[in-house]
Amino acid sequence: MIALHYIACFFAGAFFANVVPHFVHGISGDPFPSPFATPRGIGLSSPTVNVVWALVNLVAGYLLFRHAHLAALQPADLLVFFAGIAVLSIQMSMHFRSKHTS
Repeated sequence: MIALHYIACFFAGAFFANVVPHFVHGISGDPFPSPFATPRGIGLSSPTVNVVWALVNLVAGYLLFRHAHLAALQPADLLVFFAGIAVLSIQMSMHFRSKHTS
């Protein structure tokens, strides 16, 4: 049970981190890579697709946040939550650093 709790904390952070680039590009009217582009994750999706994808990630992150009871603010839970944010943020920065050069 404890392992599932920490997994939920980690992925809540990861989903919340994934909201930011898709939402910002989407509401700015800029195309941005998404899982629905061709090629997947490399090609560009429309701003509307990115806003919808951001909202899906927001709902998923919120549900995991609630499931993990992160509102209780336990230090270990928050550390795992922020680790999820950090890991996905760093991975995305490495993946998307060349999106304008191709």
